[in-house]
Amino acid sequence: MSKPGTLRDLFIDTLRDVYNAEGQLVKALPKMAKTASNPDLAEAFESHLKETKGHVERLERVFDVIGEKARGKKCKGMEGLIDEGKEWIDEEAEHDVLDAGLIAAAQKVEHYEIASYGCLCTWARQLDLDDAVGLLGQNLDEEKAADEKLTGLAESHINAQAASSR
Repeated sequence: MSKPGTLRDLFIDTLRDVYNAEGQLVKALPKMAKTASNPDLAEAFESHLKETKGHVERLERVFDVIGEKARGKKCKGMEGLIDEGKEWIDEEAEHDVLDAGLIAAAQKVEHYEIASYGCLCTWARQLDLDDAVGLLGQNLDEEKAADEKLTGLAESHINAQAASSR
């Protein structure tokens, strides 16, 4: 698509973007889980991987509801965020510091997704795509919960452990 001419075009373009973004995350999350030294953080990444696969399925249902073929459009934003996370993984950091960095990288991803799903929900409401609103809203709620879980892990102990690393 060159330029979206209507709100529906913008909605579909953004839907394709987030569909690709979720696909990229399905590949990236196992690496993050494997890299995390904190078992709670590794479990959070593994849990979110399952949710992310569910997000992909819901997005496919949204495409079906609006009568469009489920296909992605390369999400350069997610690609950049994942590349940043990979750079952090390759650093020679103490385990606790690495975990804190992984949380920061993951939260950047969550915030990107929250913004994307928030826009999609708003546009779907404006376009009277009620079934799409429900599906996209579920993804949005799960992204917000994942972000809150990461914040909880960081604030409860991971950041303190990183601060005491030498």
